[in-house]
Amino acid sequence: MSGTALIFGVSGQDGSLLARHLLDRGWGVHGASRDARRNEFGNLQRLGIRDSIAIHSADPGDRRSVIAVIEAPAPDHIYNMSGQSSVGLSFEQPVETMESNVVATLNVLEAIRTIKAPVRFYAAASSESFGETPSGGADETTPFRPRSPYAVGKAAAYWAVANYREAYGLFAASAILFNHESPLRPERFVTQKIVKGAVRIAKGAAKDPLELGNLDVTRDWGWAAEFVEAIHLMLLSERAEDFVLATGRHATLRDFTAEVFAALGLDWKEHVVSRPDLKRPSDIVLSTANPARAADRLGWRARTFMPEVARRLVQAELGSLVATEPHGPAEGELG
Repeated sequence: MSGTALIFGVSGQDGSLLARHLLDRGWGVHGASRDARRNEFGNLQRLGIRDSIAIHSADPGDRRSVIAVIEAPAPDHIYNMSGQSSVGLSFEQPVETMESNVVATLNVLEAIRTIKAPVRFYAAASSESFGETPSGGADETTPFRPRSPYAVGKAAAYWAVANYREAYGLFAASAILFNHESPLRPERFVTQKIVKGAVRIAKGAAKDPLELGNLDVTRDWGWAAEFVEAIHLMLLSERAEDFVLATGRHATLRDFTAEVFAALGLDWKEHVVSRPDLKRPSDIVLSTANPARAADRLGWRARTFMPEVARRLVQAELGSLVATEPHGPAEGELG
């Protein structure tokens, strides 16, 4: 099956990787950006697909803008991956973070309902909405107990999607995404902070130790390019349904840090310090998942787990640095 897709948040990690996935399968891809003229679309450029996507200026916070961008390409699928996505930043910008996640989702849902578009809609939800998870892993029936402004916004958006599906009969579904990484993440995410910091230390460009917060936090880390495969499958399914997407395995931030430094031939204990003042106001210690429904109903399973994720991120960072040197080849793997 192929068709036309519209992606809100096409310039972010997930939007860019989804765009590539769809293009590879013969889909026409349109992307929405708040200001297409000023956005350099670095991730799309890095993936080599910028010129294959029709870009439109549209503000997800403005319903009229959303309606206009949906009516033009008349997409078969709409994916909403827009919104402020940093948990740490959400404590500094709580109102902006919640508005960017809740209002944008509502505007797309209401636009679809108002113009009666025969479209299938996907919204990105987050494992952060669970808060602390059961030791056996959170699944689609686990209650939400959000502990950050970002998580509150994502939880509200999740329930808005469920309500429009049940009340108005829209084909609308959310994926509750656990941590999924790629070289396209910005450095404000802790995984990239660790990778870039470790590479600087390995190259002698940084003399001071890498400063991190709580090393005991436990997360489920997967590879983002695999997650977008499941997202596409969700909208190809016979009925709209929400899914937890994760690897089903977990590790501490200490484990992740150790893998990154080991990939560079270094002992992390010699280069990392944990600072209590870097801890978030209300951090989640245990975040684990049970993605059995995705395996059973979508036939999707993660194939890349934390140690390999860490190694790939290091390889990509080294390749990116080599590519900026004179006559250096680009060796970073992006997906």
